[in-house]
Amino acid sequence: GMYCCGITAYDTCHLGHARAAVVFDVVYRYLERAGFDVTYVRNYTDVDDKIINRSKEEGRSCTEISEQYIKEYEEDMSALGVKAPGITPKATEHIPEMIATVEKLIERGMAYEVDGDVYFSVRKFPGYGKLSRKKIEDLESGARVEVDERKRDPLDFALWKAAKPGEPEWDSPWGKGRPGWHIECSAMSSRYLGQPFDIHGGGRDLVFPHHENEIAQAEGAEGRQFARYWLHNG
Repeated sequence: GMYCCGITAYDTCHLGHARAAVVFDVVYRYLERAGFDVTYVRNYTDVDDKIINRSKEEGRSCTEISEQYIKEYEEDMSALGVKAPGITPKATEHIPEMIATVEKLIERGMAYEVDGDVYFSVRKFPGYGKLSRKKIEDLESGARVEVDERKRDPLDFALWKAAKPGEPEWDSPWGKGRPGWHIECSAMSSRYLGQPFDIHGGGRDLVFPHHENEIAQAEGAEGRQFARYWLHNG
C-alpha cells in the first residue's frame, strides 16, 4: 500500500504539484512492473482554511471551489500522462473516521478538548520529531509568536476546530465543527491501507509539521507503527 498527500483544492495546480504526481507515478509504475500488487491512495483536501478563504473571496461554496480545482487537477494530470491512483478519497467524505481517531486520542490521554476545539498534546507522544529529526526543545525556543491561550502547550496542534459562522461544519461529540488538516491524512490512509502500511509519500515541504503530526496522531491512537517507509520529493 502507498499513500501520498494530494492537493488542497483551492487554486490551479502548479509545477510543484505536477512534480509530486509524476515522481510518485514513476514509483507506482516501477512497483507494479516489479510484480507488486499496489494499492495507491492519493487524497484530496477539500475542507481547509485556504478553501474557506477562497470561498469567502469569491462568494461561492467550498464544495464549488474544491470540485472546480479537483477537476482541473485531474485534467492536468491526464495531460501529463500520470496514471490515476486506484483510490482518491476526499476529506469531507471521511469525517466519521476522523472523529473516531480523535476520540481514541482523547481516551488515550493524547488529546484534550477546550470549548469545542480539540488539540493534540505533543509532549504526550514520546516519539515526536523522529521523522523530521527535530527536538522538542528546539521547537519550543522557536514557538510561534501568537500563542493560543487555550492550548496547554504552544506546540499542541488542532485535531478538531469548533464551528465558526460561514464555515463548513459537521456534528461531533464536541459540538459542530470541522477537522484539522493533519487528522485528515491519518484517518484516510489508515481507512484504506490499515496500519502499518508500506509507503507514505509527499512533498519535502510536508515533512514538518504535516507528516510529523500524522505519525503522532496515528501511532498515538493505535499504539503501533504508522508507515514503514517515507518518500519525499523536493
